[in-house]
Amino acid sequence: MESGLGSQEELREATSGWWLIGLIGVLSFAVGVAFLFQPDDSISTLAVIAGIFLLVRGILELAASLMHGTQSRGMVALLGAITAIIGVLLIRHPVGGVTAVALLIGIWLIAVGVVRFVAAFETEESRGWNIGVGLVQVIAGVVILVDPSIGYTTLALLAGLAFIVNGVGELALAWNMHAVRREVKAS
Repeated sequence: MESGLGSQEELREATSGWWLIGLIGVLSFAVGVAFLFQPDDSISTLAVIAGIFLLVRGILELAASLMHGTQSRGMVALLGAITAIIGVLLIRHPVGGVTAVALLIGIWLIAVGVVRFVAAFETEESRGWNIGVGLVQVIAGVVILVDPSIGYTTLALLAGLAFIVNGVGELALAWNMHAVRREVKAS
C-alpha cells in the first residue's frame, strides 16, 4: 500500500528513531531546568553541561543524516556538524568568558531555530508549533548576540528557556513520530 509519504516500510523506517528524539527532548528539557534553577552557578559548569548536550545532539544528528535518506539530509548533517563543534568548544573552553559562551550559544540557537522554521514547511503536522519554537529560538539567539556581554544569570536564564522550548519541541516530534509508527503497524 502506497501513501502520499511512501510505503509503509519507508514510514516505519523513518519513524524508528522516535525514542531517540524523545530522549534528546528529555535531556534538553532537563538541561534547561537545571539552568533555570541554578543560574548563579558558575558559567563554566553550565557551559560544560550545555557542551555535552550539544556534542551528543550533534553526533546523533550526523548519524541520522547518514542512516536515513531524508529530503533535508544535507541540512541535518550541517546542523549536526555545527552543533557538535559548538559542543566541543563549550567543553574545551568553558572558562573562555561569558562573552564567548554567549556567542556560541547564540549562534547555535539561531542555527537550530532557522532549521526548525524551514523544516516546518515540509509537512503540515505540527507546523504552527515548529514555526513558533523556531522563532523563539532565533529570537533568543539574536538577543544573546546583540548583547553578548550580558551577565551570567541572564545568559543562564535565556539558555535555560531555549533548552526547555527545544526539549518540548523534540518531545512533541517524538510523540508524533510514535503515533505515525503505531498507525503504520496497525494497518
